[in-house]
Amino acid sequence: MLEQYVKKILTSRVYDVAVETPLHSAGQLSKRLGNQILLKREDLQPVFSFKIRGAYNKLAQLTPQELARGVVTASAGNHAQGLALAARELGIKATIVMPKTTPEIKVEGVRSRGGKVVLHGDSFPEALAYSLKMVEEKGFVYIHPYDDPHTIAGQGTVAMEILRQHPGQLDAIFVPVGGGGLIAGIAAYVKYLRPEIKVIGVEPDDSNCLQAAMAAGERVVLPQVGLFADGVAVAQIGQHTFDICRHHVDEVVTVSTDEICAAIKDIYDDTRSITEPAGALGVAGIKKYVELKGVTGQTLVAIDSGANVNFDRLRHVAERAELGEKREAIIAVTIPERPGSFKAFCEAIGKRQITEFNYRKHTSDEAHIFVGVQTHPENDPRAALVQNLIDQGFPVTDLTDNELAKLHIRHMVGGHSAGASDEMVLRFEFPERPGALFNFLTKLGGRWNISMFHYRNHGAADGRVVAGLQVPEEERHLVPAALAKIGYPYWDETDNPAYKLFLG
Repeated sequence: MLEQYVKKILTSRVYDVAVETPLHSAGQLSKRLGNQILLKREDLQPVFSFKIRGAYNKLAQLTPQELARGVVTASAGNHAQGLALAARELGIKATIVMPKTTPEIKVEGVRSRGGKVVLHGDSFPEALAYSLKMVEEKGFVYIHPYDDPHTIAGQGTVAMEILRQHPGQLDAIFVPVGGGGLIAGIAAYVKYLRPEIKVIGVEPDDSNCLQAAMAAGERVVLPQVGLFADGVAVAQIGQHTFDICRHHVDEVVTVSTDEICAAIKDIYDDTRSITEPAGALGVAGIKKYVELKGVTGQTLVAIDSGANVNFDRLRHVAERAELGEKREAIIAVTIPERPGSFKAFCEAIGKRQITEFNYRKHTSDEAHIFVGVQTHPENDPRAALVQNLIDQGFPVTDLTDNELAKLHIRHMVGGHSAGASDEMVLRFEFPERPGALFNFLTKLGGRWNISMFHYRNHGAADGRVVAGLQVPEEERHLVPAALAKIGYPYWDETDNPAYKLFLG
């Protein structure tokens, strides 16, 4: 099997659009870790990720009849942009089905490269189902983002370049893993030509579909996946990819969100480039591996797989940039403390995107909320938002120009509440789009009073919420069924010491 893949890799047609990316030495990181760390800079591809390789190679293998039919795929990320550019270069029609929750930077990335975007559903499975429906109804050829031999071979050209660029000592290659196309291609090439080199997969600890599959000896479906590293948020490893990985990947390392963030900074310090969370997995894995194994003097390569990160994820810079451009208002509002008042406030906000929401019961009669709302200096100015809320009976204090509020208070709203008895604390992730918060509250219903709420939009495809619900002890057994109807991943944080110390 490896020999067949090596032949496909060597004959892959990727360089019509892709470039041979450099293998950069990470000097500061190498010195700190006591090993030679090299970065394979796939973030420097024309679409800022390695995905262009596999997408173009797959299209290049299609017959003239298939090309004439046009192609379709479902993707919320880098595959979509790679396919759009590849199709444009070959002069064929490409339709990309993306969830409505896809960050705007990726939607525009597809459109700017000639792809037709169809927004459908709130999640990838819904987008996938719709794309397959288009295959049946319109005759399009479906281009899988990772689970296809030609796609795998295209990604495998990364390994071909690494071995050519660094023919000397090379101990291990650390590869980000989502559906497995990249690591399968790299493993096939490396293990055929230089089997002594380790191929190590790196996954977020909350999206470890390859690690779980290798432990089970078969593909498994994760019940839920973390969304921080959205480029690798895949619940099940591919079939073709697993057939290679189960025999030729040496091990899989998992890393936390904090470790991914630290790796993004490490890459920036050495290269002055900003990597997306999935793209930083290789460096995060190297750091974890060196820590666990205690290795020194080795040569370790990390695949820097992509740089398609929303600017909004650079939290501090994004917050201040939005305020400076008059695209966010920070306001304090007093609302009555009774079931339904929270929902009424959201209705008053209307279709505007809420960027931040801090809520805490103040007295038995009222609550204070600290809220960020997207505005527009011309189409929807801050003054109009404030006046609109006042006209609807909400007392408003504009804090947009208050430096203390922007630097400190916005992250400190809360505190203890003696009046919030029988409180359960729950943490949620839900699809991010205008109206998502209102939809969440509608589904939650009014059976139990909301005694605490914190929400922050952070430029990703998911929203994060922590909420307090006042639920009598005799009704707590009803909560799981109520939350199951909402359908969002959640965690019960009622016994979390951080809650008990600071908010309980």
